[in-house]
Amino acid sequence: MNTTKGRVLVAMSGGIDSSVAAVLLHEQGYEVVGMTMKTWDYASAGGSKKETGCCSLDSINDARQIAVELGFPHYIIDIRDEFGDFVISNFTEEYLAGRTPNPCVLCNTHIKWDALLRRADQLGCEFIATGHYAQVREENGRYVISKGIDENKDQSYALWGVTQESLARTLFPLGQLRKTAIYDFARERGFTELVNKPESYEICFIPDNDYRGFLRRRVPGLEERVAGGEFVLRDGTVVGKHEGYPFYTIGQRKGLGVALGFPAYVTAIDPETNRVVLGNFEDLASTRTVVGKLNMGKYASLEGRGLVPSITKIRYNHDGSPAFLEQKGDKIYIYFEEAVHAVTPGQAAVFYEGQDVLGGGWIERHTIGEIPEPSAAVAAAG
Repeated sequence: MNTTKGRVLVAMSGGIDSSVAAVLLHEQGYEVVGMTMKTWDYASAGGSKKETGCCSLDSINDARQIAVELGFPHYIIDIRDEFGDFVISNFTEEYLAGRTPNPCVLCNTHIKWDALLRRADQLGCEFIATGHYAQVREENGRYVISKGIDENKDQSYALWGVTQESLARTLFPLGQLRKTAIYDFARERGFTELVNKPESYEICFIPDNDYRGFLRRRVPGLEERVAGGEFVLRDGTVVGKHEGYPFYTIGQRKGLGVALGFPAYVTAIDPETNRVVLGNFEDLASTRTVVGKLNMGKYASLEGRGLVPSITKIRYNHDGSPAFLEQKGDKIYIYFEEAVHAVTPGQAAVFYEGQDVLGGGWIERHTIGEIPEPSAAVAAAG
C-alpha cells in the first residue's frame, strides 16, 4: 500500500462506523494506526446488563481483528482514570445540582480528543480520525464543522466543543456518506459481522440505560437523603411526594406517580429545597436562553455583530429552531422566534448557519412561558 497521505490514528470502538472509517482511510492511502480506548470498567458499575458497547472485550477484539486483517497496528489505551475523574464525576455532580448533563459532549471535548492527540504525537501521527457523521474544512483561517450529509445520522451537535487546534488535525471519513453506504461498503469487503452487530445508543458507562440506578450506586446514601421531596405547582401548591430531585429531568412526563387531572411535566428542579415543579406542556415553553462556557466554530466571536440569525439545537435529537444570537462577553443570549419546549440547564445549545456549526455552549438559564413579539427580534436584527 502506497501511504502518501500521512499517518493517522483512528479511534476504533469495534462498531461498524469507526471500523469502516479505518478501512476507508487505509484504502485512500493513509498509514493507519488503530486505537481503542477503555473508558469504563463495567465490573464497578453494578448494572444489570451484560457488558456491551465500546469498552467491552468483544468490541476491543472486533477492532483488533480489523487491524489484523488489513495489516495495520492496533493499540488499546486505558483512560478509565481520566474519564472517571472528569466525565463521570461531572455527570454525578450535574444531577446533584438539579441539571441534566451531556456526558458524550464532555467526553469528546475533554477526554477523547486530548487522549488521541497525545497518543498521535507519541506515535508520529499527523492526524486523528473518528467514525462520526460530520465534516470539517478550513475556511478563512478557521476550522469549520458542518453536518454530515446523512441528516438522520448527523453527529455535529456532539462535536461543538472540539477546539480549533484539535480540528486542525481531525479527519471525519464518514461525513460524505450515508449509513446505507456504510453497510454496503462493509458487506462488499466481507465484514458481515459488523453489518449484523447491533448498535448501542446508551451512555457508555450506563449500559442498562438506568441513570437513576447508577446515581444510587455512585452516591452512597443518596436515596435516603433526597426521598420524600415535594412535587409542587408553579404557585407553590404541594401536589405530592417524589423519590428525590436528582431522579427527574426537565420535560419528564412518565413515571411521576401523581394524577393532576391534566398531563403533567417536570418544568423546574430546585435542589436547595428538594422540590420538583410540575406543570402543563405550555409551562415548558421558553423563548430566551443564556449559554456559557462557549466554544466558537465558524467565527472566532459573534460579539459586535448584533443579532445573528441561526438554527439552534437545544438537545441532540432536537430538529433545531430559528433563533437570533447575541454575544455579550463570554455569554450568548438566544432569542427564539417561536417558543421551544423543555430547554434544560446542563444540556448544550449548538448554533448553525446553514449546515455549519457556528459554535455552542452550555445552557445556564432560560425564560419560561414569556413569548416576546417575534417582530421585535426581527426588527432589531435588521
